[in-house]
Amino acid sequence: MATEARNPRSYGLDTMSAREIVRLMNEEEQIVMRVLNQAEADIAIAVERVAKAFQQGGRIIYLGSGTSGRIAMMDAAEMPPTFGIAADKFVALVSGGGTAVEKAVEDAEDDPHAAIVALNNLNLTRFDVVIGIAASGTTPFVVGGVRHARQKGVWTCGIANNKKCALLDAADHAILLDTGAEVLTGSTRLKAATAQKLVLNRISTGSMVLSGKVLENLMVDVKAKNSKLKHRCVRIVTDLCPITADEAHTLLEENDWNIRAVVEAVRSVRA
Repeated sequence: MATEARNPRSYGLDTMSAREIVRLMNEEEQIVMRVLNQAEADIAIAVERVAKAFQQGGRIIYLGSGTSGRIAMMDAAEMPPTFGIAADKFVALVSGGGTAVEKAVEDAEDDPHAAIVALNNLNLTRFDVVIGIAASGTTPFVVGGVRHARQKGVWTCGIANNKKCALLDAADHAILLDTGAEVLTGSTRLKAATAQKLVLNRISTGSMVLSGKVLENLMVDVKAKNSKLKHRCVRIVTDLCPITADEAHTLLEENDWNIRAVVEAVRSVRA
């Protein structure tokens, strides 16, 4: 298994200076972008399928354990404030439950039945999408969940960092991120996890763009929950409309900080 192999470039890791360690890790991380370029077409397919599911009222359900699960949880958590969508549209199921987000629960990943129970509790429909993420590609929780979802007619995607693994075989669609051996042997929170995070960024963001949640390159459905986000809303409105920041602020306050409503109102008046 490539992710468990020893990296010959880091055999002397314990004798390196801080600067040498940082340089080596920086050099190794460059592999991540090469891998993502190679997987570009496969990632784009996932973007399109997720967009279709979202537009049809389906949910995007991530399955992960350990680091992969925490990355999935982070990506899902950012979707409602960024794109103004319901919290149940992007869901992350992590082995070990909520406890595993803050503290590693390593043995929980060996239970495939737990994933089946969690998915059944969500009442899967064929409009949903299930995406399993596992560096090894063999994690029972993830593989078992993906197999179960596929058997129920749900479109599934597997994301793994090892070739010819159970997860990629179990899913309808496979995304291989062959990042190879880690600087610290077996520590897949490094290159493997970086690649996983970037792929989920592309899938979630790209699907929202295709679903009309973005105007130009602006997050027009962002939820203004704090002062920083309110300032962002003002900037977005002034970028899209020929009005001043003060005018934008006033209109946003009058429209409950709904950027889309303000833009439509201003454009209709000036049309």
